[in-house]
Amino acid sequence: MNDKLPMTKREFQSADDTGHNNSDSPSFTSILEARMSRRSVLKGSLGLLTTSMLSFGIAGCNDGGSDGGSDDDNETPPLTLSFNPIAKSLADMVVVPAGYTATPLYRLGDPINTSTPAYLNDGTDTAASFQYRCGDHNDGMSYFGLNSAGNGWDAANAERGIICMNHENITRIFLHTPAEVAAYNVSARVAAEVDKEVHAHGVSVIEIQKKSGAFALNTASSFNRRITAATPCDIHGPARGHAQMVTAYSPNGTQTRGTLNNCANGDTPWGTYLTCEENWAGYFKSGVATHTAQEQVAMQRYGITSSNGSYGWANATPAGDLYDRWNASVTGASANLDYRNITNTFGWVVEVDPFNPTAAPRKRTALGRMGHEGCNCAKVTAGKPLVFYMGDDAQNEYIYKYVSAANWDPADANKGLAAGDKYLDNGSFYVARFNADGTGNWLKLDIAQAAIAGYATYSFTDQADVLINCRLAADALGATKMDRPEWAGINPVNGDVYVTLTNNASRGSAGKGLDAANPRYYQDSKGGNSPNKGNVNGHIVRWRENGSDPTATSFVWDVYLFGAQAKADAANVNYDEAFYQAHINLSDLTDDNDFSSPDGLWFSRKTPGLMWLQTDDGAYTDMTNCMLLAALPGTVSDGGAVTVTSKVVPANGDADQNVTTYVGKAPGDKLKRFLVGPKGCELTGITETPDGKALFVNIQHPGENTTAADIGTPANYQSHYPDGGTARPRSTTIVITRNDGGPVGV
Repeated sequence: MNDKLPMTKREFQSADDTGHNNSDSPSFTSILEARMSRRSVLKGSLGLLTTSMLSFGIAGCNDGGSDGGSDDDNETPPLTLSFNPIAKSLADMVVVPAGYTATPLYRLGDPINTSTPAYLNDGTDTAASFQYRCGDHNDGMSYFGLNSAGNGWDAANAERGIICMNHENITRIFLHTPAEVAAYNVSARVAAEVDKEVHAHGVSVIEIQKKSGAFALNTASSFNRRITAATPCDIHGPARGHAQMVTAYSPNGTQTRGTLNNCANGDTPWGTYLTCEENWAGYFKSGVATHTAQEQVAMQRYGITSSNGSYGWANATPAGDLYDRWNASVTGASANLDYRNITNTFGWVVEVDPFNPTAAPRKRTALGRMGHEGCNCAKVTAGKPLVFYMGDDAQNEYIYKYVSAANWDPADANKGLAAGDKYLDNGSFYVARFNADGTGNWLKLDIAQAAIAGYATYSFTDQADVLINCRLAADALGATKMDRPEWAGINPVNGDVYVTLTNNASRGSAGKGLDAANPRYYQDSKGGNSPNKGNVNGHIVRWRENGSDPTATSFVWDVYLFGAQAKADAANVNYDEAFYQAHINLSDLTDDNDFSSPDGLWFSRKTPGLMWLQTDDGAYTDMTNCMLLAALPGTVSDGGAVTVTSKVVPANGDADQNVTTYVGKAPGDKLKRFLVGPKGCELTGITETPDGKALFVNIQHPGENTTAADIGTPANYQSHYPDGGTARPRSTTIVITRNDGGPVGV
């Protein structure tokens, strides 16, 4: 059988990323017909800002200066990136600039307590022990400082703290012995092997301490724990107790087991961790035809198909309830006797209290169910609602935000999950529409909306149903289909919101046309193979809320960066250099900062204005492994309008298609490549100590392109990072420090 991992995101088009949005939500191609012609707008022009985009300038820049930023360099010295950019690399190692050191901190299989033995890394480690080991595919993470008593939160402590970290997925072949790999059959799994895979997912909560100048895991800490795909979780918010949440495990619909495919993350003003369930749909076995017609519509919209599930967890022997719960088919007389609704209990933002090891994680259903990528809080103001931004990571999905009903009270800063109950269980939920003129609107996902209440494709029963099936509700409102929305970040300098759009193989195809916010279709040859098509290298959209108020329902936007190679691929005969630079390399990237497939994005808390950008690429990996870049972005509307020409758009035959979009100022030396990872990895997950002197980054799934046939031949592994020699590769959290002890990056 094909052992290619079905749910990793490295491939340009993979299972859960592919997208299942067949709605008629507009792409705005028709709106653009009357907009500027190629002749009226040249690359870099500011003409549109003084004519048809006058409203853009007023809303985005002349808002009374309430954004907290300044263009006056006399007020504060401008930030600069103090390191020399590193070159692209195909080496099986972590490369950082001169003057920096990268050290492994936490690797797949590392024990988190003093009683679990060291990891053997040969596939023989027991399934039970993985409840107390580092999981696989280290991903989003946050650092929480410990107070001097070692029993609570101190946001300023840079010497001792707790890291909460996601474990998104697994590289299955590296968890098992060669004999087990050879015998793998998705239709008939061994229960012990399934248990190991289940426990390798989820979240780590680990205490780290700095001693003798270096950070290390404190295996004696009482805070250390693993939350896995089998851990009991409470359901909170509007969907708690709803009929669609009822299962044999929880007949009253208030609990479920496990958190799954935890990718990006966030944290809260009260010191808790938000882990986000992304590509969960493919894990479940499901006889879709056993469901009602209404249920089938919802399942299709979330990519749930009739299959054995990605890893066949429902097909374990000996059988039992632990494995039956991965079967979403109708098998009993009623919902409380089977797991027909089990998929409705996944796809949520899940809150974890790092300082309360006995507290069950809480799934916050007011924040909608989707392929969640992050949940990031806007600037917090006492007496004002809290606002969280999030993306739905699949092709042609949407960007969302949540506004709490309660206003922020700083007295809640240490109330843990009780504060989450107050702020995350009751609020308003919105989806974004990006207009062709550079403005945008937040559309409220509410059963009271006529378009939702009367939606012909799916009949919503109540507001909880709207949140359980928010993709369908967003379809009904005509939200903008985006190119795989992933991580969100808020610039603390001015409040601008950034979201990475990793790529989209279907952009430009029939029904998924180009629009102002997703304006590129092109072909890119990789290693002489058949070219990737669509938005191959991805881009980053950003916006400023009207009046710089996060609760506003309108905004102005532009594209901060377009991913691209610095120069056209000589083997790609479709483009000459001039065309490539004018219509594909729209951000004037150079060999020092070109990149593909932006994914992780995070703003430093210690150094306002410093942004870190990580890649999850499969299109440019013939030239370089995935990377981490540092950036000093400007502001929304600091660039101008551009007309992008796309050739050979399938929907238009062989005709060119012209789309006007709005591009931020070219980054120049304010964007530099800081790190390149080992072979086969993704760079993802990032956090720092409060003093900014230690940066934590995850090297996810190095060597993931190793085949099952080669598991018994270590010399053939794609990577041996981090242990070297003939070792199996391991997902690894590294800590990066500056050799002179200064802050990282600046």
